[in-house]
Amino acid sequence: MSEPLTEQEIVRRQKLERLRAAGIDPYPPRAHRTHTAAEAIAAFEAGQLSEDQALTLVGRLMAIRIMGKASFAHIEDGSGRIQFYIRRDVVGDEVYEFFRRDLDLGDFVEVTGPIFRTRTGEVTLKVEKIRLLAKALLPLPDKWHGLRDVETRYRHRYVDLMVNPQVRQVFITRARIIQAIRRFLDERGFLEVETPILQPVYGGAAARPFITHHNQLDQDLYLRISFELYLKRLLVGGYEKVYEIGRDFRNEGISFKHNPEFTQLEFYWAYADYEKVMDLVEEMVVYVVQDVLGSTHLHYQGHEIDLTPPWRRVTLREAIRERTGIDYVEYPTAEKLAAVMRERGYEPQPKATWGKLVDYLLGSEVEPHLIQPTFVLDYPRDISPLAKKKPDDPTHVERFEFFVGGMEMGNAFTELNDPLDQEQRFLEMRRLYAPEDEEAHPLDEDYLLAQRYGMPPNGGFGMGIDRFTMLLTDKPSIREVILFPHLRSKD
Repeated sequence: MSEPLTEQEIVRRQKLERLRAAGIDPYPPRAHRTHTAAEAIAAFEAGQLSEDQALTLVGRLMAIRIMGKASFAHIEDGSGRIQFYIRRDVVGDEVYEFFRRDLDLGDFVEVTGPIFRTRTGEVTLKVEKIRLLAKALLPLPDKWHGLRDVETRYRHRYVDLMVNPQVRQVFITRARIIQAIRRFLDERGFLEVETPILQPVYGGAAARPFITHHNQLDQDLYLRISFELYLKRLLVGGYEKVYEIGRDFRNEGISFKHNPEFTQLEFYWAYADYEKVMDLVEEMVVYVVQDVLGSTHLHYQGHEIDLTPPWRRVTLREAIRERTGIDYVEYPTAEKLAAVMRERGYEPQPKATWGKLVDYLLGSEVEPHLIQPTFVLDYPRDISPLAKKKPDDPTHVERFEFFVGGMEMGNAFTELNDPLDQEQRFLEMRRLYAPEDEEAHPLDEDYLLAQRYGMPPNGGFGMGIDRFTMLLTDKPSIREVILFPHLRSKD
């Protein structure tokens, strides 16, 4: 059942009916515009407009000051705000009363007239004609209190964007980040591709999938958790450099850095290893940050971060030993590692594998302290089933993650291209992990078939666009950089 109308809503609906009764369409099918607000101001400042040259501007009414026989107002379009000045003796009694009586904050209008500068120096349009483009039936949030409730901002993002210009800027920055990434990879010969979102077998990451059902085929399908296995199939097919930017879906918890639906970049590069990928990632991040921010220095949550290369490179073993004093290699079984962790005051998860215990130490003790850009190298094999083993250490693989601002930003491997080893890894994962464990990987027979045709040696990389946007916009929550984040139902 809908909520009863407020007094303001009732008044606005009465205005709507009055307009319709007077033969005025409150939602006309077409608007006319000669300049954006920003273009009009720039043209005036550049001396490109004559005193009597009429412009037509459009936008949402964001402020109105009624002053008897003359009034001021501000409209806002996608380029910014501009003031207009309307006088009774210029537009006539009927039009002026229409402006005073029937227009409200939030309405979209079209105004026509010449541009001038007021005594206070503000560039302003002198209205000769005004027309309603769309009547707003709900008032804008209170000017002074604003839209501050976090959940309301996320749930009604359109209002958040409407009244908070700094929020609009976040998503402009996000778009520029993606544009810069594409430009960087395109210029280096990578081919952008699209792979299936609905997949018969999920894989390529450690996460629980969302399951759906295709009625015609009577087949369960999964929303992808990664692009990885399909992108690597393309290397088998003959492409050497491929990437995709798109949505992944993981049926996992929600936190300040996790959302069930998120945007990912992944690329795969034939004949490269994780060392080459590391160099390229460092170059790419610096390129994007300089393009978007104009500097390799940024502020994130009270920290001054310097992204100037070269970044620190440290093995996972060294990083954990530095923070905890535990050299996990000296405790080669889960039982021994868990025991020493308990001695040091940690609470390891019962029945966790050796690799999961190492990953716990990384996530809880190391990651929050990696503020400056850092590559952490060489991870346990049993939490990296798609990565190639280190030649001198079969318990670890050629894998890195990079961290900035206390967050993991990206993950990369020298990719495993031995089909027999890959099959054994999948089978081993089945034995190590229960079916409901997110580390369990289903056996993708088609992917193994592709590998049997021969996959070139290659390096792959994945990075969350959302977290990267958090970093570049100094936002503490992933919900601040996703236009419509997932929220619990109000019911």
